[in-house]
Amino acid sequence: MDYLDHLEAEAISILREVAGQFEKPALLFSGGKDSITLVHLAKKAFRPGKFPFPLVHIDTGHNFSETITFRDNLIEELGERLIVGNVQDAIDQGKVVEQKGKNASRNPLQTVTLLETIEQNGFDACIGGARRDEEKARAKERIFSVRDEFGQWDPKRQRPELWNIFNGKIQKGENVRVFPISNWTELDVWNYIKRENIEIPSLYFAHERDCIYRNGQWMTADPSLNLDHEDKIERKQVRFRTIGDMTCTAAVESDKSDIDGVILEISQSRISERGARMDDKVSEAAMEDRKKGGYF
Repeated sequence: MDYLDHLEAEAISILREVAGQFEKPALLFSGGKDSITLVHLAKKAFRPGKFPFPLVHIDTGHNFSETITFRDNLIEELGERLIVGNVQDAIDQGKVVEQKGKNASRNPLQTVTLLETIEQNGFDACIGGARRDEEKARAKERIFSVRDEFGQWDPKRQRPELWNIFNGKIQKGENVRVFPISNWTELDVWNYIKRENIEIPSLYFAHERDCIYRNGQWMTADPSLNLDHEDKIERKQVRFRTIGDMTCTAAVESDKSDIDGVILEISQSRISERGARMDDKVSEAAMEDRKKGGYF
């Protein structure tokens, strides 16, 4: 078996394990390459039947339009159920306070909307596309990651997963975050996308875009970034290695417009894909702090 076959088989078995152990699972869908890969794996795991879980997207209102269009087209093609939690609703209801200033972002506000969506729908397991190679906090999280009744992650409560035996037993109110591609790397994902001919948003490939240079990164010139007179808009040829909220997702200058070029570029890069995420630069432990608060 090719190494991609091993990774695929492991991920499919984890998805089926979730379907077998939990009553109301859900697949967290962002429109990025990792969650798109999860959807492809779910098709292999459960087709020709329906998915045993809905797809859940937490929409900040500041997503790339290309991401939303891709999401809607994919859902129509799949014929599966999509649940959308809107951060704007939480802002309007006074449940969260929107950040102010030049570097304001709605990304941290997603946690409240996510936890509310989980509670309203009674989800006991949420499948995500996080990988251990992305960031040090994710590197120490198990494939079955238990969250308490407040959605919080406690690194000291990690369960052993010897011989790939996963313990999904939880108390009432708790839920489990499940990461089927935890053992994959960024290159693994791209090589799998190439092998399986998986369609992904055009944002991942080189294109021209109006950008501003802020905090050492090229950001999309969008009103959600609270542009001011100091921001000089420049036309740049860029692509995105990771896709999230526009206010915290930076682009990289690139001329790679096909998948082979992207794979070559990544293999030569010395910077993690999360290096283009502004929300990870808030502090040394930014990701771990967000996870402890209930983040994806």
